[in-house]
Amino acid sequence: MPEFVTLETSADHPGVGTILLNRPPMNALNRQVQQELADAALAATEDDAIKAVVVYGGPKVLAAGADIKEMNDMTFAEMSKVAGRLQSGLGAIASIPKPTVAAITGYALGGGLEVALGADRRIAGDNAKLGVPEILLGVIPGGGGTQRLARLIGAPRAKDMVFTGRFVGAEEALQIGLVDEVVAPDEVYNAALAWASKFAGAASVALAAAKAAIDEGLDTDLDTGLKIEAHLFASLFATEDRAIGMKSFVDNGPGKASFTGK
Repeated sequence: MPEFVTLETSADHPGVGTILLNRPPMNALNRQVQQELADAALAATEDDAIKAVVVYGGPKVLAAGADIKEMNDMTFAEMSKVAGRLQSGLGAIASIPKPTVAAITGYALGGGLEVALGADRRIAGDNAKLGVPEILLGVIPGGGGTQRLARLIGAPRAKDMVFTGRFVGAEEALQIGLVDEVVAPDEVYNAALAWASKFAGAASVALAAAKAAIDEGLDTDLDTGLKIEAHLFASLFATEDRAIGMKSFVDNGPGKASFTGK
């Protein structure tokens, strides 16, 4: 049984899974937490009843970064062996082929922000502080931060955050596109659940294809991206949901289909 990261569902929000970080007091992301994050992401991927995922660290903090005490005495040779696993664990949310949203309360720093960067959407409390302060420790973000941050907010803004290690407040984060919505701290989780719940009855295979087309397309040139899109678009004509959706549109108009997720 996992000790610090759980995948939870609720009858009140069918189709939504919550990956909950719970390592008080600050959800420090040690090697065990990283592995449990990867395990939870895989479980959410494989559970067909889960259509969308929220990642949440509780009402006070998402995560204040990696466990520096664990890294303090490591050598180059030792870190070289585990850096890939660290990157995979902190970036595990990005591997889920379903809509994902990070619910950010309090601090999302270093590895904590890198976890959130793996989500499709980020909702923050107005008290949130986000940053990648690794430079202040003499290193750089190693859990995907240099790559996902630059792709999300652009290289100049990412360089400012990475070079200075400064914290960004919720309103600035919203302005630069680091988060997508700012709400009161006690509404963060509910807002994330509300967004995720939109996909409980959606065409989940098509959603996965849409996510893959966007994510994979952004990692290549336009012509290759268009080929990826064409392949994924055509592949959906082998699904039950495509047949259901188009027949429903012809018979009853848009937005009335009941999808099977197949």
